[in-house]
Amino acid sequence: MMGINREELKRLIDQIPEQDALQVYDFIGYFNMKREKDNTPSLDISSLSKDPDLIRQVLHSREDCEQGRVYGREAGLEYLQA
Repeated sequence: MMGINREELKRLIDQIPEQDALQVYDFIGYFNMKREKDNTPSLDISSLSKDPDLIRQVLHSREDCEQGRVYGREAGLEYLQA
């Protein structure tokens, strides 16, 4: 990978017409998001499926749904406020 002269890069950015600045900003944001995604470790589904606490939480959540113990957005906010 060749070295980048950051000062030259900044100079080039300063020369970009105002109407193109938003596209450059979005492009830089895209690269930052892509780098973060590439650096995020993937989930180990196999180990998650063996986690007794997670399994218990999922089963409890299913039971809550089946028994109607689930709050909608408004009811949940009212519950939290009380």
